[in-house]
Amino acid sequence: MNKYRTHNCSELTEKEINLDVILSGWLHRKRDHGNLLFIDLRDHYGLTQCVIENNNESFPVLEKSKPETVLKITGKVVKRSSGTENLDLKTGKIEISVESVEVLSNARELPMPVFGDQDYPEDTRLKYRFLDLRREEMHRNIILRSKVISFIRSEMLQLGFLEYQTPILTSSSPEGARDFLVPSRLNPGKFYALPQAPQQFKQLIMVSGFDKYFQIAPCFRDEDARSDRSPGEFYQLDLEMSFVEQEDVFNVVETLMINLFKNFSSKKMLNDKFPRITYKESMQKYGTDKPDLRNPLIIQELTELFKRDDVKFDIFKKLVKSGAIVRAIITKNTKDKPRSFFDNIDKWAKEQGASGLAYFTIEKDGDVKGKGPVGKFFSEESLKEIMKNCNAEIGDSIFLACGKEKEIEKILSWPETKLQKI
Repeated sequence: MNKYRTHNCSELTEKEINLDVILSGWLHRKRDHGNLLFIDLRDHYGLTQCVIENNNESFPVLEKSKPETVLKITGKVVKRSSGTENLDLKTGKIEISVESVEVLSNARELPMPVFGDQDYPEDTRLKYRFLDLRREEMHRNIILRSKVISFIRSEMLQLGFLEYQTPILTSSSPEGARDFLVPSRLNPGKFYALPQAPQQFKQLIMVSGFDKYFQIAPCFRDEDARSDRSPGEFYQLDLEMSFVEQEDVFNVVETLMINLFKNFSSKKMLNDKFPRITYKESMQKYGTDKPDLRNPLIIQELTELFKRDDVKFDIFKKLVKSGAIVRAIITKNTKDKPRSFFDNIDKWAKEQGASGLAYFTIEKDGDVKGKGPVGKFFSEESLKEIMKNCNAEIGDSIFLACGKEKEIEKILSWPETKLQKI
């Protein structure tokens, strides 16, 4: 029998009541009730509550032990009294009646507590990383990372890929960033480079006849930090396939990513298949080649409308005659928004470098009318046409931009991003 534990701290249930057990772990939290001392013992797997009476010879040991002290506890599994169960824990219906305690490692006063969800400065967290990683959220994230990588590896093998490891010390190759250099001991004055990606080696594998390659590859790039990766290094799923077309690559990545999110994310997926959007369509509808499809705001084409005689917005009409285009963003149910809402959007667009946005709200007072700075320039028929083209309703507002296509894509991508946050 293992001398440090018979069970882990997430394993004991009512089935083990009256069983003598040994647990080892960290003192997560303690609560002194005078005659009784309750402690939560934590290990990688979870928490178990332990209780000791003040007449136990080990009571003073636990009483003076600080959080994160490593303990070995021997005791008996007992049922918690009615009303004290914690159903959020697997072990929430039992506790350990402590018989003896052995301190495996004493802890001093902590620079940052492990218990709780407090925020701490990043420099403190990195300096005491061993404590930071004990916190529940961080511990859970590391476990998730391991499970995700294991899942990817399993899926790729099922899809017929084989995993190959490529060298880390290599010669320098032109990539998108600077290399990290490692001096060679045997060749003074010469240097190895750490790979920015396994590009050359995986291509060597493929031309050697290995049909499907993948690797969870470390990449090293001497560049400034980014918000979504550590400075200098990151891991990527790297894959190659022989005798395939673009659709084959799409199918592999789509299958992998959909299965990955279904297994590890609680968020609802918008589609069971990746939407296919051409570059032209993406730029026209969203003003960007990386649209957020959760955003209900779609950019609409209205250029032809400004060729009508019943549209009197002369500034835009003149621009359209000279080759400009007009596009719009529709914001739903904004009839009760204050004037400051519209002015702030217009002001914000100007701050980003645009010339501003024309806007009006569609109202109905007998006839369909446009309320706002430019609403008066549109007839009822033209407003109905806008409503039809833009899927707009009474109470919605229209933001308009006019100019060259590239300018419009840029201008409308800014307020679209801001409007979805309001």
